[in-house]
Amino acid sequence: MRLLLIEDDTKIASFIANGFRQGGFAVDVMHNGDDGLFMALTENYDIAIIDVMLPGKSGLEVISEIRRQNMTLPIIILSAKHSVEDRIKGLDTGSDDYLIKPFSFTELNSRVQALLRRCSNMQVEHQTFEIGDLSVNVIKREVIRNGHVIDLQPREYSLLEYLIRNHGKVLSKTMILEHVWDYNFDPTTNVVDVLVHRLRSKIEKDFDTKLIHTLRGVGYVLRTDEKA
Repeated sequence: MRLLLIEDDTKIASFIANGFRQGGFAVDVMHNGDDGLFMALTENYDIAIIDVMLPGKSGLEVISEIRRQNMTLPIIILSAKHSVEDRIKGLDTGSDDYLIKPFSFTELNSRVQALLRRCSNMQVEHQTFEIGDLSVNVIKREVIRNGHVIDLQPREYSLLEYLIRNHGKVLSKTMILEHVWDYNFDPTTNVVDVLVHRLRSKIEKDFDTKLIHTLRGVGYVLRTDEKA
């Protein structure tokens, strides 16, 4: 999952971003409304968390423009304003949820997960992806191969979900970095190779059929055949 956080308070932003990164999210952080809106309109995100009071465009202006572009991006508002009128205004602008500061990360995470589940159930896409004897339930985050449950770390699961949602398609290292890490992650690093190696050791060990294939100089692809 890729999350956009627009929050000008650096301490709060760091607290939120670190929490979701530990849960396997790729998190992009913007500290003003103008940059945040640009990222929302030019990058692909699964969910956005937006503060109301921002330098440049306000959070409500950002949300209004996102909705004006007919984007269905799930959005949670963060705000120190707690009156009923403020909450109604935020929801009427186009947000899907409204959380009042101060808040606990546990509550924010629960609301993010609930909103993602709700949006997933509204979509036509499958909740379970299968390729060969491997199945991934993206709601339960459950990975099973040939009847055996496989325990993955958050980043390993994020990579597998990205691969299986795009099975048969070659994904470059840059594409994987953008979806599994942050947009500004160093493209010269070997973290993708290391993570692929770790994932292979878990979903391919003790199985005859290999699923993750390397196309040298191009990227990786998830498929059951051995074609180059």
